[in-house]
Amino acid sequence: MALIAEKELRIALLIDADNAPADKIDEILTELSTLGVINVRRAYGNWTKSGLNAWQAKLLEYAIKPIQQFDYSKRKNASDMAMTVDAMDLFYADRPDAFGIVSSDADFTPLVMHLRSKGAAVFGFGAAQTPKPFVNACSRFLYLEALGSDLEGASLVERDSDGEPAAAAKSGEAAAPGTPARPATLRVPTAQLRQDARLLALLRDAVNAVQDEAGWALVGAVGSQIANKASFDPRNYGYANLTKLLAATQAFEMRDEGSSRVSVRNKRQGKNAAP
Repeated sequence: MALIAEKELRIALLIDADNAPADKIDEILTELSTLGVINVRRAYGNWTKSGLNAWQAKLLEYAIKPIQQFDYSKRKNASDMAMTVDAMDLFYADRPDAFGIVSSDADFTPLVMHLRSKGAAVFGFGAAQTPKPFVNACSRFLYLEALGSDLEGASLVERDSDGEPAAAAKSGEAAAPGTPARPATLRVPTAQLRQDARLLALLRDAVNAVQDEAGWALVGAVGSQIANKASFDPRNYGYANLTKLLAATQAFEMRDEGSSRVSVRNKRQGKNAAP
């Protein structure tokens, strides 16, 4: 019997061009393509402005449909409202599995929360100054400063040694909650990671929840356990995947590294384990 191919996510990408740099679109599309097929690609802005000239060549190169939105009042663009209306229309008419929202504007937070409450995953992309409510509302949020970093094997999807998506990635949900005090284009050093009490607590709680009798937990299961808590991408700390971030904290023992069965154990648990 032939194996049935796993259904790919259908993704609608909506870009707030007034609030996003054109030079990151290639990396954004690469990230989303690891999750599924980007069926809808739209960029919103007042295209009469010279500030959006950099986007024009990108629109043609990547088949992105420009949506014209004039400014109805000074010092306030209307692109966010147009994006919100279109997102709702797309969701109820076409039912995409996920949305990619490119913006650093916190005004999209209610939209993201609504889409997620209705079962759609939302993958956000924005600058370092993006307000935390918007960042945390997304299924996963990746800082644009971390895109294109020289991280070997980096991907929005956590994968095992065979290149297969881990359980959390297959579901279209986030890998783990928590964001660093600042987005990292360079690796956050171990000393700083160990001072991040919230991050360590979240990681330890997840390991404790899925560990076996000896205290070992599969990294894929750790990611799945904390998938629904908040937005997270290990590259925001400068690490290519969750495994490398866990190792960098030096709070966990590692077993079967480089395999699909890579596991971690709280070092505190290991000290109490029977010999």
